[in-house]
Amino acid sequence: ECLYVQDMDILTDLFRESGLRRRLLDLRELPAQRGLRFPCERSVGFHVVVSGSAYIHAPGESTPIELQAGDVAVMARGCEHVLATGPRLKGLPIDTIELDGARRVTQSAETTLVSGAYQLWNTPVHPFFAQLPAWFVLRAERSSTLSPVALTVAMLADEARSDALGRDTVLHGLLDVLFTQLLRLIVEKQGDTGAGFSHAIRDPHIRQVVTLLHREYAQDWTLDGLARAVGLSRSVLAERFRVNMGDTPLAYLRTVRLQRAMRLLADGAETIEQVAVAVGYQDAFGFSKAFKKAVGESPGEFRKRNAAEEGLPWRLPASEAVGTG
Repeated sequence: ECLYVQDMDILTDLFRESGLRRRLLDLRELPAQRGLRFPCERSVGFHVVVSGSAYIHAPGESTPIELQAGDVAVMARGCEHVLATGPRLKGLPIDTIELDGARRVTQSAETTLVSGAYQLWNTPVHPFFAQLPAWFVLRAERSSTLSPVALTVAMLADEARSDALGRDTVLHGLLDVLFTQLLRLIVEKQGDTGAGFSHAIRDPHIRQVVTLLHREYAQDWTLDGLARAVGLSRSVLAERFRVNMGDTPLAYLRTVRLQRAMRLLADGAETIEQVAVAVGYQDAFGFSKAFKKAVGESPGEFRKRNAAEEGLPWRLPASEAVGTG
């Protein structure tokens, strides 16, 4: 018998479980004869060109990415990159952005941009993040001025220039809205490319299964139990999940559990045994073995490294976590 599966916001759950944390890099001027370095190796994020034009110089790109006013560039895989007003960096002085949040914009600035970084300090194990493209550019001329993204970009640019009361609160809200809208577009486009998370959740039955595994990850699921819950036979579910996701339901469940465990180990005071039970493992041994295989280090090593890195300058505090509300 098919059970009713209440939908949940899977994207928000991914943000929360990956420990995503937000930093507003604010409205900034791009000097004509200098480059601006963004050390964002452990972040996803975006740049919105408010006025003028800019070039992104990034590793792995054969040519700089040119941006005009209104264009948005999403950095979906963290990397250190440089923004400049020209296509060449040779001989150009390069400054690293400062993190105090103060605006450095003059009335005569030709090129200005608003940037946001969403930090993923510990590399997520969920396939959603691995399947994101290195860079995704949304051109202003290709989107309707009344589209949700275009309207949010316009509001973000206007608010960034203002000194109105509550400016920072509004900016952070718009930043999250734009970030989510952009990821929606990326998921939609990635869904056309074949097997993977973005493609799989288009299938209503697979989406129900994914929802169940995210919401009830600690339950002792079997393939038969999942199939009954969504009204499919065991063989049909196994085949449909494999074709669309490129993996098995129980392997996906393991990924969801380990992603949750990473957050618990990083943010909480639970023992490794308590974390193991909380995410659905019978004992710490089996959990530790699966964790090390997926993450590359034991739960204890992960926790020690994470604690040692908490005080690094670019590490964001837990108070900047996204999707915890």
